[in-house]
Amino acid sequence: GKTDSRGFPDRKNAGSERFTFSFTIKDSPEHFINVSAWGNEAYIQGLSSRFQIGDCVVIENPLVVTKDYEKEERFCPSTPSSYRLFVTETHSSIRICSDLETEARILPLFHMPIKDLRDFYSLGDITANGQSLDGHIINILAAVQSIGEEKFFTKSDGCKGQRLEIKLFDDTGPHFLLCGDWDKETIRLVQTVTQRETVLFIADARITFDSFRNCRIATATSKTIITLNPDTAEANQLYTCIRELLEAGGLDDQDILSGDSVRLDSISDVLTVNQLKARSHEHGDVFHCITYGFITNLELMCNALDVLCNGILFTSFELLVDISDHTGTLHSCNLAGTVAEKTLGCKSFCVSQRTTLQWKFLLERCKIYLKVLPSTRRSRMRASILSCALADPVEVKQKLASFVA
Repeated sequence: GKTDSRGFPDRKNAGSERFTFSFTIKDSPEHFINVSAWGNEAYIQGLSSRFQIGDCVVIENPLVVTKDYEKEERFCPSTPSSYRLFVTETHSSIRICSDLETEARILPLFHMPIKDLRDFYSLGDITANGQSLDGHIINILAAVQSIGEEKFFTKSDGCKGQRLEIKLFDDTGPHFLLCGDWDKETIRLVQTVTQRETVLFIADARITFDSFRNCRIATATSKTIITLNPDTAEANQLYTCIRELLEAGGLDDQDILSGDSVRLDSISDVLTVNQLKARSHEHGDVFHCITYGFITNLELMCNALDVLCNGILFTSFELLVDISDHTGTLHSCNLAGTVAEKTLGCKSFCVSQRTTLQWKFLLERCKIYLKVLPSTRRSRMRASILSCALADPVEVKQKLASFVA
């Protein structure tokens, strides 16, 4: 990690400013430390421009000081060291490492997270824990779905800032938003990634409830360190699963926006919940089917694109639905985009209407068109709803007669 340079009034020289920036370095998987550089504006701006996140550097003659634990824990990335380094123009220097052997040993550490490799939440874990995580600092392992446009603003102290939003996804739960008032270096790093092909280990992100969006998000802070494509077994497994989902068509934009490009009238297989589970397990291919089931869980909670304005929820629906019949329950089916809008009969709703909309479908027999995605090494089978409407009782009796006979 590396922060932008900032100026502060110099208490020893009235009317002048001292400048600083900080960064974190590591020379082994277990050992890393925070560094602060101080000096006049020209020195700090010049020093900061000489290297960037991911470079291998040599720091000569830094001052080693005992770190202030209270300030470090609040404002800086967590490190295992009891010390931090100070770099000054008078005594210290920083240069890019030119020794190829040293560089070859150090640079792979860029892909090693600063936290325990197994200490992370999947997006499914975050969704399952919900409100209990509010305000907590956690680690997240997820992939980049999309990167928003960089936006600029003026901070309360008059300084310029920049903001960026990253939409995360994995194979365990719905999409999740990572937001932050990022330093320029971090934005530059993130903007180089390939969407849908890059895995992130996000250390020390804060889970908060965003009242503007009316949902939970992850927020990057001054403590957050992002590792691109971590070299860990868990990250490699997630990457493999993402590739499988992409190849199976499970992450197509069309799927997210409108369910699927397949014509509903071309889907004719009628399966019970138990039968479609068995087919997915036996064949491992994507398939489409119809099931006549009950909506037994419909959480009309908001996703990260929702906006609450004057009591009206303007939303991009992305819901998880449970479907049950006499043979079992299919959990966490995805109901999103225009399919969700058609199913619920609205593009926005008052918060007070949630219960009414839920009971429109809960415990009612529905005719549901599904796209079923096979299980992967990391997750169980998944299903996306392509269409959902209250079923005709006569049709249900005819179609299910052979199943209950």
